[in-house]
Formats: sequence, C-alpha cells, structure tokens
Amino acid sequence: MRRISILLFFVLLLAGCGVSKSSFSPAKKYSPQQLERDYSLYQDILEQHHPSLYWYTSKDSMDYYFNYGRQLLKDSMTEPEFRKVLSFVTAKINCGHTSIRTSKAWSKYSDTVRLGKMFPLSMKIWNDTMLVTANLNRKDSVLKRGTMVTKINGKDVPAMADTMFEYISTDGYNRTHKYQSLSNRGYFGSLYTLLYGPSEKYDIDYIDSTGKLKSITIPVYNPNVDTAGRMMVRPPARIPQPSKRERRRQQISTIRLLRIDTVNHSAMMTLSTFGRGYELKKFFRQSFRALQKNNITHFIVDVRGNGGGSVNNSTLITKYIARQRFKISDSLFAVRKKSTHQQYIQNHFWNKLFISFFTRKKKDGHFHFGYFERHYFKPKKKNHYDGKTYIVTGGNSFSATTLFTGALVKQDNVIVVGEETGGGAYGNSAWLIPDVKLPETGVRFRLPLFRLVIDKTVPKNGRGVQPEITSFPSIEAIRRNADFKIETVMELIKKDKEMGKTN
Repeated sequence: MRRISILLFFVLLLAGCGVSKSSFSPAKKYSPQQLERDYSLYQDILEQHHPSLYWYTSKDSMDYYFNYGRQLLKDSMTEPEFRKVLSFVTAKINCGHTSIRTSKAWSKYSDTVRLGKMFPLSMKIWNDTMLVTANLNRKDSVLKRGTMVTKINGKDVPAMADTMFEYISTDGYNRTHKYQSLSNRGYFGSLYTLLYGPSEKYDIDYIDSTGKLKSITIPVYNPNVDTAGRMMVRPPARIPQPSKRERRRQQISTIRLLRIDTVNHSAMMTLSTFGRGYELKKFFRQSFRALQKNNITHFIVDVRGNGGGSVNNSTLITKYIARQRFKISDSLFAVRKKSTHQQYIQNHFWNKLFISFFTRKKKDGHFHFGYFERHYFKPKKKNHYDGKTYIVTGGNSFSATTLFTGALVKQDNVIVVGEETGGGAYGNSAWLIPDVKLPETGVRFRLPLFRLVIDKTVPKNGRGVQPEITSFPSIEAIRRNADFKIETVMELIKKDKEMGKTN
C-alpha cells in the first residue's frame, strides 16, 4: 500500500511538472517596468555593438526613434505588442540583418497549438498594384489568383504599403526587398493583423474581369472549422510516407537543383541558399563538370529566393564563372570585441574568440578582418564555365547572394536579369550574427557584428545590385501563374541563338 502511495505521488508530481511546462499564455502582459528594462538593454547593446547603427540613419535620427519607441511603453503589453514597437525602431537602422524574433516560449507555443484565425489572402505587391496570389477560403470564387485589390477595410494599397514598410528591415533604402517581403506567402496577412488588429471579416474593393470596381465582404479564415469541415466530407486518405533518405533528397532538391536541356545546350541551376549542410561544394563540382560534358552554351543561375549563407559557398560558385580574380570586400570590421552584456548575447565567448584570432585593431579603433580586405580569389581552371550566364535576381536575393551577383555583374558574358537584389550593393552588416535574448520578455533580436563594404566604388545610395535587363511582374503574368523572369531569360537565349545562326 505504501509503495502504491509513493508511486501515485510521483505520478502526480510528474503530471504537475508537465502542466507547468505547457502553461505559456499568449495573452500574458508585461509591466511597463519590465518592458523598459528590456528596451534599455536592447538600445544599449545596439549602441555598443552594431557596426552600422548610423550608416544610413544619423545618430540624431536614431536617438529620436529610440526615444519614440520608449514613449510607447507606458502601459502593459503582450509580447506581440512589444515586438511591434521593437520592429518599428529596428527598421529605422536600415540593416536587413537586424530584425526582431519571437521568444522561444512563443515559438514553441506556436509550434504546438493549432493556428488561430488568419487573414485569408496572399498578395503580390509592386508599386501601387496588389494582386491576389492565393486564397485560403477555397469556396471563394470571386477573389481568385490575379484579382486586383484596391482597398482593404477602406485602406488603399499605397497607404498600407507605406505603413507596413515602417516595420520591415532592409539594407539601406531598398524598397524592392520590402515589396518582395510583403509578397512572400503569408507575410502580408501576418503583418496586416499585427498592425491593424484581427478581424472577423474584411471589406475588399477589387476590379473584376470586366474592369469594373466592385466590393465584397469576406470572412476571416478559421483553420479549425475549415479542417473539421473537410474531414467530415471526406476522410483523410492514407498516403505512403517517404523514407528518411527520400525526404532528405526531396528537401535538398528544393534547395539546389540543376536541370540540363541537352538538345538546346542550355541549363538552369536553382539555388535557394548558400547555407552549409546541403553539400554545395560537391554539387557545384558535379554541376560544372556536367556543363562541360554536355557542351552547355547558355547557363541560368536562379538566385531569386537565395537569402545568403556561407561566403565560402558563394565564393566557390563565383570561381567557376569569373574570368578574372576578384575580392569579396574592400573593408570588413567589428567595432567591439568585449561586452558588458555578454550573458544575453548568443555565443559571445566564441564570437569574441573569433574576433581575437582573425582580426586586428587598427588606428580607427575597429577590429579589421584583414584577410578578406586584401585577398583576391582566382577563377577555377578545371571545369570553368565560359559560356553565356544569366543570373536571375529579385528582392529576396540577399547577403552572400549579393556578393556573388556583384562580383560578376560587370563581366561581358554575364547578364543579370530581374529586379535589384534585396542585399545592398555597397555593403551590409553581417558575418557573425548572434541572437540577443531580452531577459524579461524573452524576445530576441539579430545582432550583426561586422560591417562589410563590398565595393567602395559603388555609389553609397542604399540600393541593391541593379539588373542589366529588368523584368518586373505584370498583371497578365500573375494571372496565368507564369514565371515572367525566366520567360524573359528564355527570350534572350532564343534571340542570342538566332543571332548566332545569322552570323
């Protein structure tokens, strides 16, 4: 009997522990004092460590925005409300590598509970144009792909875009990246809800197929009701699950893929990242060997969705295409090695060790990474590609992708097609980017430690690498779900081959 009592005690104890671990509440509010402590730490760490805090925004202006954000902390706030304040202030730095992240508790909660009600539409936005690209309300036969929306709840497209831009971090004054961010699936709805609050319905002004301006009221998307309704109509079918090896193969194919057209001697490489862990070194070696073997004359490198990653990987593929030696930086430095807030900065010990071993303090007081400031990389000799290369870029082309594109854009057999890169052509702040965890709320923010000037001869105008041939979205292309940038490239290849036959 005693043993049973002890066993029941431990069962209840473990059950109690289980409840406490899952007791996170998204409605939890933090006091103004807690918010002030986190905000002061956030500002102090940025002022101590961020290498480009005043690169595109003057100190007087940043001081104004810091003070403005602090004035908003007069009442208690939930985590999303606090993140909204931080996102607004952080965006004023004009650094695409500095952004706000949820707390780990919030992230874990989001992963373990069903999604709540959501804004139902995904949009493609550019200039003053906004088109529907997806609709979660499947029974909606009006707001189909390609429908032009002019207003949502009385707010027109330019007004919404300008408001949302205030919360999106980007390099310099780049608007292409901001438009692309709003066009990424689900992003518009998430930011709309954060800024304007949740709603049970939305009044949509749109232009129908005859060109007439009309209005419709649509409900919020409720995944719980929608999923339950579909399951009642049709039981879920048992789908054979792929093996672990097959899942890995499928995952990698979405990250990096080479397609070869042996008949037309052309090939297209899709690269969604330069990150580690995808065997890119082996992939590049095999790919450029295949280009040589199949006598490929026209080569497309699609990096529209490539947000960057390892500089070693972006440098390696550049070596296979570059005809002359190249540098990846004219200047690369950190402003500080030690920190009075080291307990809040991820991997601070290792980052400090890195700066100690690989940089040298110069007269300007900064810790310079001299190797990359001086070193020129030489082109590969084996399987070097000398044919016509088309690099396809867009607002999501960021960080290391900008290094790759910038190193090749002036080469006469390379043509950059699409829209300007999201990453800055002059430079960015990146390299080592630890998370900083604020102790009261658990909210995190990314803190780049190095300033990278890629090419000091490029105008410091806060823009990305400009395409040589622009290819902007069109209403017609969106409606027929066409890849307008690749269509542009294929037309260029066709003309090039026709000219070759004529000559």
